[in-house]
Amino acid sequence: MGIKAALPKAELYLYTAVLCLALLWAGSWIIEASSENVNRRAFRESVQPGWHYFGRKMDVSDFEWVMWFSTFRNHILFALSGHVIFAKICSMLSPRHRSLMYMIYGSIAVLVTMGWTYMSLILAHCIIIYSMALVKRKSMCFLAGLTSLATFKMEPFMSWQAGFVTGSFDLQDVLFYGGCGFSIMRCMSFALENCEKKDGNYTFMDLLKYNFYLPFFFFGPIMTFDQFHVQANNPDLTRKEREMWNITIQALVHLGAILVVDVFFHFLYILTIPSDMKLVKQLSDWSLAGLAYSNLVYDWVKAAVMFGVINTVSRLDHLDPPQPPKCITMLYVFAETHFDRGINDWLCKYVYDYIGGNHDGIIMELLATICTFAVTTLWLGPCEIVYIWSFFNCFGLNFELWVAKLFSFPPFSTIEGAMSEAMSRRIRGLFNAVNFWQIILYNVLALNSLQFAKLVAKRLLVQGFPMSTLSVLFVTYCGVQLVKERERKLALLEEPAPSEEPDKEKKD
Repeated sequence: MGIKAALPKAELYLYTAVLCLALLWAGSWIIEASSENVNRRAFRESVQPGWHYFGRKMDVSDFEWVMWFSTFRNHILFALSGHVIFAKICSMLSPRHRSLMYMIYGSIAVLVTMGWTYMSLILAHCIIIYSMALVKRKSMCFLAGLTSLATFKMEPFMSWQAGFVTGSFDLQDVLFYGGCGFSIMRCMSFALENCEKKDGNYTFMDLLKYNFYLPFFFFGPIMTFDQFHVQANNPDLTRKEREMWNITIQALVHLGAILVVDVFFHFLYILTIPSDMKLVKQLSDWSLAGLAYSNLVYDWVKAAVMFGVINTVSRLDHLDPPQPPKCITMLYVFAETHFDRGINDWLCKYVYDYIGGNHDGIIMELLATICTFAVTTLWLGPCEIVYIWSFFNCFGLNFELWVAKLFSFPPFSTIEGAMSEAMSRRIRGLFNAVNFWQIILYNVLALNSLQFAKLVAKRLLVQGFPMSTLSVLFVTYCGVQLVKERERKLALLEEPAPSEEPDKEKKD
């Protein structure tokens, strides 16, 4: 059945009311748990003094957020501001050579920040993968790239290479592994695109321009080489109508998101509570469901803000970077589940779509997903929790295809064909609600812990059955139908206008 199937407005109003009340109810439980347990011994390290004038402490258990937006905020702003000013001057003086100027500024910034040994290490890996690119064999490019990536993700090579970088400051480890990992993925993109180039090869300077673009260097997102090369070397720097206004609005939205997260961290200790299993076991089923859901929402917000700030800078450089990840609230299929759209685009282009083709064949789809999650596992760093996460998400992606294939055959297809479109949408919404919670459970184990994910699953599926299970699924169903309604409206807006009817024949 089509995506444009509509439901009665009264039904949608009911879904909205149920969802809002459920979120408020679950939120009140989490606020209560946060306030009553703020002085627990297990909270001492992760809940620190915050707003003294309101008497609130702040959840600081996410070191990345605290590091970016407090400890190293000024350093990051200084580096990005310098890039914006330098890029604007270069764009005005020599728009044809701006990519070279970006590379020079980025190389100097990396050299000053990390030292010449780090720069030499990055260049060594670039040279190795560039050499493989000249052979124009994709298999050799993949082998060289994945081997290089493994040296930064697996011991003892990881510690051995890190030992080359002298000096010591708090951000060094994050910058080291972030810059190295993203550099290898960019080098692989360059090598694979060079294999596709029919006439000649891209130059080593093209690779350096691509890799040392400072906004993307340490933290991504990854923009595939073919897109970056075209956009960064485009001398036409005219902007679309209202483009600067949209960039300004985007920057203000990200600033607002940072402030909202800061407010939430003073009232909802959603990251600290799951680490205290004694407290978690005392919470209600609704609190656990709310915690699991809010953890994924926060991780999306963090990714959207971090990539969004960098993307705002790149848009000022006349680039069109990967979009922020799709909010977990809007997801009910595994095929759209990702928290880094740049990595997702990279994997889809070079692995998933390359092997899976049109994704209709079960065997090829299984092979494509296995290869995709194998590369993802290496990218994240092989360990037990990553293995479990990869296995379940790989299974979920394939299970969707298996179910879709099954229901495309009689008698299921015949039964659905006899239904109204609205009823078909309701039934599909039930399956999507179950799928939504699979996505939550499969991903929360990577964000918190395996123990927390197992406890949530046990409480919602076993101990809480049937009341907690059915009530949470009903609320999720309401949310899924509201998301489907939004998708329906977007589909109608994107529908081309009907062509004018041909002129009627003139009467004699």
